[in-house]
Amino acid sequence: MADLRIEQLAFGDAGFAACFAIRVEVFVHEQNVPPEEERDEFDETALHFLAFDGPMPVATARVLLKAGGVAKITRVAVKKSSRGLGVGVALMRHIEQAVPAAEYRLDAQTQALRFYETLGYRPEGEEFMEAGIPHFQMRKTGQQLIVR
Repeated sequence: MADLRIEQLAFGDAGFAACFAIRVEVFVHEQNVPPEEERDEFDETALHFLAFDGPMPVATARVLLKAGGVAKITRVAVKKSSRGLGVGVALMRHIEQAVPAAEYRLDAQTQALRFYETLGYRPEGEEFMEAGIPHFQMRKTGQQLIVR
């Protein structure tokens, strides 16, 4: 992915439509998540990230900023044609650099646990169902910001 670049967007930005299109493709069409569960009230205030391979949008994720310096990463989606090429790793690393936090959290689909574990996330608690898909909560200690 020599031409991979990642942009940070807000809900009202023109690029948000591409973020949402990737989410619909991956979650609604591939994984049968009900369309009404895919878009929620958090989209308007979240930070959105869109990865491009050349001119083509290929992956997205969003970050919800929570109390106590917690960044919750949600809606991580990579188009099928771009999986296994390092796009997801690059997207997650970019998010961690762009959004310094004391702690990162996410709800990982059980089938993606190994992927997140390679990035330093650790599962917590019991498996649970979300949108008909098994998940685990995961956590990673982030970077403490030093104020001088």
